[in-house]
Amino acid sequence: MQFHINELFLLYNPLSTVGKQTKALALDICDHINTVDANRERLSPMYWKEIIGMLDMQPDDLLDHSHQDYTSKVAGKEYTMNGWLDVLSQNAHLLRAPIAIYHGKAALCQTPTDIMKLGGAVSQGDKVLPHLKRYQ
Repeated sequence: MQFHINELFLLYNPLSTVGKQTKALALDICDHINTVDANRERLSPMYWKEIIGMLDMQPDDLLDHSHQDYTSKVAGKEYTMNGWLDVLSQNAHLLRAPIAIYHGKAALCQTPTDIMKLGGAVSQGDKVLPHLKRYQ
């Protein structure tokens, strides 16, 4: 699977405050955003494998441990990597924060401004925030 180089991929909960704010800030980084609603759409385990690799995190670290579904469906069980990929694929609504991918870099956006970590990787024609111009 590949993410388009000139497109910002945003997996988020559009009903959450952090999700809405993260999407708004994403528009400052890139005009082309591929938004994926974690509550409605399901990513395949292959997508999740690539996302986890890009984030360099453990699958369980992406999940909200305080969510009721986490407690009832996930907590206290042992999973192989394939098992974790299935958990993420079937329960993306359990993400603790939006995930953004842009120019081969990924960020778990625990605060909306975390998406700015991806803003330094811009190409010709993309929007460049004034405070990021010096990093080009």
